Amino acid sequence: MHVAKPGLRALGIAESYSGREQSTLAGIVMRKDLRIDGAAFARVTVGGMDATDAVIGIVTDLARRDINLIMISGSVIAWYNIIDPAAVQDATGLPVIVTTYEESEGLAEDIRRHFPDDAGRLAAYQRLGDRTPIPLHTGYTLFIRPYGISHGDAAKVCNDFTHEGRVPEPLRVARLIARGLVRSSLCEVSP
Repeated sequence: MHVAKPGLRALGIAESYSGREQSTLAGIVMRKDLRIDGAAFARVTVGGMDATDAVIGIVTDLARRDINLIMISGSVIAWYNIIDPAAVQDATGLPVIVTTYEESEGLAEDIRRHFPDDAGRLAAYQRLGDRTPIPLHTGYTLFIRPYGISHGDAAKVCNDFTHEGRVPEPLRVARLIARGLVRSSLCEVSP
Protein backbone atom coordinates (compact mmCIF):
# COMPACT_ATOMS: atom_id res chain seq x y z
CA MET A 1 0.00 0.00 0.00
CA HIS A 2 1.29 3.44 -0.91
CA VAL A 3 0.09 5.84 1.78
CA ALA A 4 0.90 8.86 -0.40
CA LYS A 5 -1.46 7.62 -3.14
CA PRO A 6 -4.08 10.33 -3.80
CA GLY A 7 -6.83 7.77 -4.45
CA LEU A 8 -6.28 5.94 -1.14
CA ARG A 9 -9.56 4.72 0.35
CA ALA A 10 -10.15 4.13 4.04
CA LEU A 11 -13.08 2.33 5.57
CA GLY A 12 -13.89 4.16 8.80
CA ILE A 13 -15.95 2.21 11.33
CA ALA A 14 -17.55 3.80 14.38
CA GLU A 15 -20.46 3.00 16.66
CA SER A 16 -23.38 4.71 18.25
CA TYR A 17 -24.11 3.11 21.58
CA SER A 18 -27.67 3.76 22.66
CA GLY A 19 -27.85 1.71 25.86
CA ARG A 20 -30.12 -0.87 24.27
CA GLU A 21 -29.46 -4.53 23.72
CA GLN A 22 -27.66 -3.74 20.48
CA SER A 23 -25.35 -1.03 19.30
CA THR A 24 -25.09 0.25 15.73
CA LEU A 25 -21.91 0.31 13.66
CA ALA A 26 -21.51 2.42 10.54
CA GLY A 27 -18.78 1.84 8.00
CA ILE A 28 -17.96 4.68 5.63
CA VAL A 29 -15.62 4.39 2.66
CA MET A 30 -13.82 7.68 2.18
CA ARG A 31 -11.21 8.66 -0.36
CA LYS A 32 -8.18 10.65 0.66
CA ASP A 33 -9.76 13.73 -0.93
CA LEU A 34 -12.52 13.27 1.71
CA ARG A 35 -15.20 12.14 -0.72
CA ILE A 36 -17.51 9.45 0.57
CA ASP A 37 -18.16 6.62 -1.83
CA GLY A 38 -19.66 3.79 0.19
CA ALA A 39 -21.45 2.83 3.38
CA ALA A 40 -22.49 -0.31 5.27
CA PHE A 41 -23.97 -1.02 8.68
CA ALA A 42 -24.00 -3.71 11.34
CA ARG A 43 -25.26 -4.31 14.83
CA VAL A 44 -23.40 -5.72 17.81
CA THR A 45 -24.64 -7.09 21.10
CA VAL A 46 -24.18 -4.81 24.09
CA GLY A 47 -21.93 -6.74 26.46
CA GLY A 48 -21.41 -9.46 23.86
CA MET A 49 -18.34 -10.61 21.98
CA ASP A 50 -19.55 -10.27 18.39
CA ALA A 51 -17.91 -6.95 17.42
CA THR A 52 -15.05 -8.56 15.48
CA ASP A 53 -17.49 -10.52 13.32
CA ALA A 54 -19.58 -7.38 12.77
CA VAL A 55 -16.56 -5.40 11.53
CA ILE A 56 -15.59 -8.24 9.20
CA GLY A 57 -19.21 -8.38 8.06
CA ILE A 58 -19.16 -4.71 7.10
CA VAL A 59 -16.11 -5.32 4.88
CA THR A 60 -17.75 -8.40 3.37
CA ASP A 61 -21.04 -6.58 2.75
CA LEU A 62 -19.27 -3.78 0.92
CA ALA A 63 -17.60 -6.32 -1.42
CA ARG A 64 -15.09 -3.71 -2.54
CA ARG A 65 -11.59 -4.40 -3.80
CA ASP A 66 -10.52 -0.75 -3.74
CA ILE A 67 -10.47 -0.26 0.04
CA ASN A 68 -6.86 0.17 1.15
CA LEU A 69 -7.20 0.12 4.93
CA ILE A 70 -9.63 0.02 7.82
CA MET A 71 -9.81 2.64 10.58
CA ILE A 72 -11.78 1.71 13.70
CA SER A 73 -12.83 4.14 16.42
CA GLY A 74 -11.88 2.14 19.51
CA SER A 75 -11.34 -1.56 20.15
CA VAL A 76 -13.74 -1.78 23.08
CA ILE A 77 -17.28 -0.83 22.15
CA ALA A 78 -20.86 -1.60 23.21
CA TRP A 79 -20.12 -2.17 26.90
CA TYR A 80 -16.90 -4.20 26.62
CA ASN A 81 -17.58 -5.90 23.29
CA ILE A 82 -13.96 -6.20 22.18
CA ILE A 83 -12.86 -5.96 18.56
CA ASP A 84 -9.83 -8.10 17.66
CA PRO A 85 -8.02 -5.92 15.08
CA ALA A 86 -5.51 -8.67 14.25
CA ALA A 87 -8.39 -11.02 13.40
CA VAL A 88 -9.98 -8.29 11.26
CA GLN A 89 -6.70 -7.81 9.42
CA ASP A 90 -6.27 -11.57 8.94
CA ALA A 91 -9.84 -12.04 7.66
CA THR A 92 -9.84 -9.05 5.30
CA GLY A 93 -6.20 -8.81 4.24
CA LEU A 94 -6.37 -5.07 4.95
CA PRO A 95 -4.24 -3.05 7.36
CA VAL A 96 -6.14 -1.84 10.42
CA ILE A 97 -5.64 1.31 12.48
CA VAL A 98 -7.55 1.50 15.77
CA THR A 99 -7.83 5.00 17.19
CA THR A 100 -8.65 6.42 20.58
CA TYR A 101 -8.64 10.02 21.66
CA GLU A 102 -7.58 10.27 25.30
CA GLU A 103 -4.97 8.80 27.60
CA SER A 104 -6.33 6.25 30.06
CA GLU A 105 -5.21 3.73 32.63
CA GLY A 106 -6.88 0.98 30.62
CA LEU A 107 -9.97 -1.14 31.15
CA ALA A 108 -8.59 -4.37 32.65
CA GLU A 109 -9.93 -3.65 36.13
CA ASP A 110 -13.35 -2.66 34.79
CA ILE A 111 -13.53 -5.87 32.76
CA ARG A 112 -12.57 -7.93 35.82
CA ARG A 113 -15.27 -6.19 37.87
CA HIS A 114 -18.09 -6.44 35.31
CA PHE A 115 -17.15 -9.87 33.89
CA PRO A 116 -15.43 -11.72 36.77
CA ASP A 117 -15.87 -15.16 35.19
CA ASP A 118 -14.91 -14.17 31.63
CA ALA A 119 -11.18 -14.82 31.30
CA GLY A 120 -11.53 -14.83 27.49
CA ARG A 121 -12.80 -11.26 27.42
CA LEU A 122 -9.93 -10.07 29.63
CA ALA A 123 -7.41 -11.96 27.48
CA ALA A 124 -8.89 -10.40 24.33
CA TYR A 125 -8.46 -6.95 25.87
CA GLN A 126 -4.89 -7.67 26.97
CA ARG A 127 -3.95 -8.90 23.47
CA LEU A 128 -4.70 -5.41 22.15
CA GLY A 129 -1.45 -4.16 23.64
CA ASP A 130 -0.38 -0.60 24.18
CA ARG A 131 -1.50 2.43 22.22
CA THR A 132 1.00 4.77 20.63
CA PRO A 133 0.45 8.52 20.78
CA ILE A 134 0.92 10.37 17.50
CA PRO A 135 0.92 14.13 17.07
CA LEU A 136 -1.53 15.45 14.51
CA HIS A 137 -0.94 18.51 12.35
CA THR A 138 -4.02 19.99 14.05
CA GLY A 139 -2.14 20.22 17.36
CA TYR A 140 -3.98 17.30 18.97
CA THR A 141 -2.67 13.88 19.93
CA LEU A 142 -4.28 10.71 18.63
CA PHE A 143 -3.62 7.27 20.15
CA ILE A 144 -3.32 4.38 17.70
CA ARG A 145 -2.89 0.63 17.51
CA PRO A 146 -1.78 -0.25 13.96
CA TYR A 147 -2.01 -3.78 12.55
CA GLY A 148 -0.42 -4.69 9.22
CA ILE A 149 0.90 -1.15 8.74
CA SER A 150 3.91 0.58 10.24
CA HIS A 151 3.48 3.18 12.97
CA GLY A 152 4.96 5.79 10.63
CA ASP A 153 2.59 5.00 7.78
CA ALA A 154 -0.37 4.82 10.19
CA ALA A 155 0.56 8.25 11.57
CA LYS A 156 0.76 9.67 8.03
CA VAL A 157 -2.62 8.21 7.08
CA CYS A 158 -4.25 9.57 10.25
CA ASN A 159 -2.80 13.02 9.59
CA ASP A 160 -3.87 12.94 5.95
CA PHE A 161 -7.45 12.07 6.93
CA THR A 162 -7.75 14.55 9.82
CA HIS A 163 -9.13 17.88 8.65
CA GLU A 164 -9.52 19.50 12.08
CA GLY A 165 -9.57 18.39 15.69
CA ARG A 166 -8.43 14.89 16.62
CA VAL A 167 -10.83 12.56 14.82
CA PRO A 168 -9.93 11.36 11.30
CA GLU A 169 -12.75 12.19 8.87
CA PRO A 170 -13.75 8.60 8.00
CA LEU A 171 -14.35 7.97 11.71
CA ARG A 172 -16.02 11.30 12.39
CA VAL A 173 -18.50 10.78 9.53
CA ALA A 174 -19.10 7.12 10.44
CA ARG A 175 -19.91 8.15 14.02
CA LEU A 176 -22.31 10.87 12.83
CA ILE A 177 -24.11 8.47 10.52
CA ALA A 178 -24.32 5.75 13.18
CA ARG A 179 -25.81 8.29 15.61
CA GLY A 180 -28.30 9.48 13.02
CA LEU A 181 -29.35 5.93 12.28
CA VAL A 182 -29.88 5.19 15.97
CA ARG A 183 -31.99 8.33 16.37
CA SER A 184 -34.11 7.66 13.32
CA SER A 185 -36.95 5.24 12.83
CA LEU A 186 -34.65 3.27 10.53
CA CYS A 187 -32.99 1.88 13.65
CA GLU A 188 -36.08 -0.21 14.26
CA VAL A 189 -35.83 -1.95 10.88
CA SER A 190 -34.55 -5.54 11.08
CA PRO A 191 -31.00 -6.05 9.78
